[in-house]
Amino acid sequence: MRNSARKRLHNRSIKSSLHQMEKKYLALITAGKKSDASESLRTVSSAFDKAAKSGVIHKSLADRKKSRLSARLNGLK
Repeated sequence: MRNSARKRLHNRSIKSSLHQMEKKYLALITAGKKSDASESLRTVSSAFDKAAKSGVIHKSLADRKKSRLSARLNGLK
């Protein structure tokens, strides 16, 4: 029980940080800062890969999120 509670809190903190990074990236996209957004995309996709590697999220979820985030950047003029 203690082990699962500790892992749940750890996974929750990682998911929370992923969500915050994604929100910062989307804020850069809406502001139109393409160079800053491309830097942020690199860090966000790395974080998604690390979370998928450690089993916090599924690999398909990480791939889907990275694909949609990069499509948003490519759609920016």
